[in-house]
Amino acid sequence: MTSLFTGVDPAPPTSWEPHSHPAHELVWVHDGTMTSLVTTADGDRIFTVPAGHGIWIPATLTHSGTLTSGVTLFGTLFSPERTPAGFGGDPAVVAMTPVLESLLTHLGRTDLTPDARARAEAVVFDVMEPPTTRLELPLPGDPRIDGVARALLDNPGDSRGLEAWGREVGCSARTVARAFQESTGLSFGRWRQALRIQHSLSLLGAGRGVDETAGSLGYAQTSTFIAAFRRVMGTTPGRYAATTASRRTAS
Repeated sequence: MTSLFTGVDPAPPTSWEPHSHPAHELVWVHDGTMTSLVTTADGDRIFTVPAGHGIWIPATLTHSGTLTSGVTLFGTLFSPERTPAGFGGDPAVVAMTPVLESLLTHLGRTDLTPDARARAEAVVFDVMEPPTTRLELPLPGDPRIDGVARALLDNPGDSRGLEAWGREVGCSARTVARAFQESTGLSFGRWRQALRIQHSLSLLGAGRGVDETAGSLGYAQTSTFIAAFRRVMGTTPGRYAATTASRRTAS
């Protein structure tokens, strides 16, 4: 099994083009936020990876990503031949617990014997857990509404309703609504809200204020954004931003 440990801290926001690896990859974020687009057998999915989380990307899956400024990013590669079968299929966001981070840091050593490395890697798969909040969003992959999804990805604050979007793409409002439900499993309103909350993690992680973030995401009232954020993330955007800032200071 091959394991690598790397860290980067780019000053400006940065991104990388779609690519893949012959090995499984676990990439995690210590500061800032990473957004990754991963192509799976079921279609494209967007994963938002805030500080204290990572993303497991199985071998050969094409993925690209964007980082907010000031990110500290780490990654470990695992050989598919030595990885439990249950970890070979789908990408997933994982919670970076202190135990998991310590194990991955340990695997970055170059003096480990093959047996010691194998034991540590086995424990990694035992302790790796998903976060309590779902941090992924399926893209429709439906030509009737792909234009709507692309426009909202570029501008999550666009508040146009179903009727306006239907005129934009040449469909009825009912067709747009049905296509979102069929292709993503979410209503149009829930899909857009999930996109906005995920995008807010990048904005807050980059140091934007709660009021500014709410306004840029199309919320007429900050209180509405706070309520939506709390429903999805289990905390307020102010507390999330404070926690992110304290992690950055501590590092």
